[in-house]
Amino acid sequence: MEFSAKQIAGLLEGMVEGNENVCVNQLAKIEEGQPGALSFLSNPKYEPFIYQTLSSICIVNKDFIPAHPLPATLTLVRVEDAYGSFAKLLEVYTQFQKKPSKTEEPCFIDPTATIGKNCYIGAFVYIGAHAVVGDNCALFPGVTLGDHSQIGSDTVLYAGVHLYHNTQVGERCIIHSGTVIGSDGFGFAPDSQGVFSKVPQIGNVVILNDVEIGANCTIDRATMGSTKIGNGVKIDNLCQIAHNVEIGDHTAIASQAGVAGSAKLGKHIMVGGQTGINGHLSVADHTKIVAQSGIPSSIKKADTFMGSPAIPLNDFKRSYIGFRRLPELMEELRALRKEINDLKEQKKAQ
Repeated sequence: MEFSAKQIAGLLEGMVEGNENVCVNQLAKIEEGQPGALSFLSNPKYEPFIYQTLSSICIVNKDFIPAHPLPATLTLVRVEDAYGSFAKLLEVYTQFQKKPSKTEEPCFIDPTATIGKNCYIGAFVYIGAHAVVGDNCALFPGVTLGDHSQIGSDTVLYAGVHLYHNTQVGERCIIHSGTVIGSDGFGFAPDSQGVFSKVPQIGNVVILNDVEIGANCTIDRATMGSTKIGNGVKIDNLCQIAHNVEIGDHTAIASQAGVAGSAKLGKHIMVGGQTGINGHLSVADHTKIVAQSGIPSSIKKADTFMGSPAIPLNDFKRSYIGFRRLPELMEELRALRKEINDLKEQKKAQ
C-alpha cells in the first residue's frame, strides 16, 4: 500500500517540504534508505545519513536545520516529534499487517468457550473450557488458553504462548512467542530432614490493559490471590516475574531481569537488564534501576540506583572512583609500609 507525503503529513499533523505527491510503499532506516522508502531522523548521531539517503520521504523535527544540501529526491515531513510520529506510523503499518479473521485447522476450541468477533485463530491452538476470547484478537499457531482463562479485545498472542488456567489478560495486550503465564510459583517447604514438599499454587495471574510482554518470559501464578501486572507495563524478553508480584502501571522492565516473589513495584519504574529484585520488598514510584543491579531491600524514595547491592547512582559513581584507584592506593600503602619498616630498622640501629 502506498502513501503520499501529503497523506503522511495529514496523519501526523506535519508540514511537507518538497514534493507532496511523492509516494512511499515501505519503511527503512535512514542509513539503508532506497527509492520509495520512508525514514525518520531524530537522533543527531544519524544526521550525516540524511545528506546521502536514497529514501523518498524523511520525517524530521520541525526545528531541524540541514547543515549541508539535501538530496534533490528527498521530501521532508516536519513534525513536533519525529520519533513519536514514526512510531505512530508503525502502528498504522501494523494494522495493515493484521491477520484476517478466520479459524485455521486443526485446532481445538472447547464448546463452552466464548470467542469474540473478527478473531484470527491459528492452527494447533487449544482453547480450554469456559475460556473467553474478546473481539479482534489474534491467536497465532500453537497458542494455549487454559480453562477459565480470558483475553480482552484486540489482544495478540504470538506463536507458542501458553496461558495456564484462570489467567486474565486485558485489552490491547501483546504477548510474544514462547512466553508462559500462570505456571506454578516457586513454592516449596522443607521438612525437618530438609526434604522439600510442594506448596500448591492456587492463585492466578491478572494482566491489565495495553501491556506488552516479550518472548520467552515467565510470569508465575500466585500462591493465593493474584500476581498482578498493571496498565501499560512493558516487559522485555527473557524476564522472570515470580508469584504474588505486583507491578504498577507504566513500569518498564528490560531483558533478563528477575523479580522475586511478593515484591511490589510501583508505577512508572524503569528496570535495567539483568537486574535482580529481592522478594517481599517494595519499590517507590518513578524509581530507576541501572542494568545489572541488585535490589536487596525496599526503596522508599524515588531515585536512580546502581550496583549490587544497589545504592543511589551518585554514591555509586563516587565509590567507583575509589574502586578504580584501588591498585594505586595499594601501591601507596605498600610504599608507606616499607618506609615505616625502614624507620623502625633505623631506630633499632640507633
